[in-house]
Amino acid sequence: QVQLVESGGGLVQPGGSLTLSCAASGFTFSIYNMGWYRQAPGNERELVAAITSGGSTSYADSVKGRFTISRDNAKNTVYLQMNSLQPEDTAVYYCNAEYSRWDRKIMGYWGKGTLVTVSS
Repeated sequence: QVQLVESGGGLVQPGGSLTLSCAASGFTFSIYNMGWYRQAPGNERELVAAITSGGSTSYADSVKGRFTISRDNAKNTVYLQMNSLQPEDTAVYYCNAEYSRWDRKIMGYWGKGTLVTVSS
């Protein structure tokens, strides 16, 4: 059974840091592109960071320079290091896995999310 389980969310003060983890199982992790999305109340779900199966990374402009995505294929885990957190970063953060061919998604999976609250 496919599972993506996020952990590491919580309450942090502005300027603080958190590291999110996503543990994957039930599929061939190493060939999937991985991403972190977030959704705040009243907002659309947005992609904040992605890492390809080859290790290339990309970031939303709003988090560039503050967040770092990484993966450890031996542990089937993807991470999101978040620094200099601000209240606007408050959201539920979701882990996503996607396998695609010919620019079309073949299979995709979502975690249930972990809540990050940035507040003083």
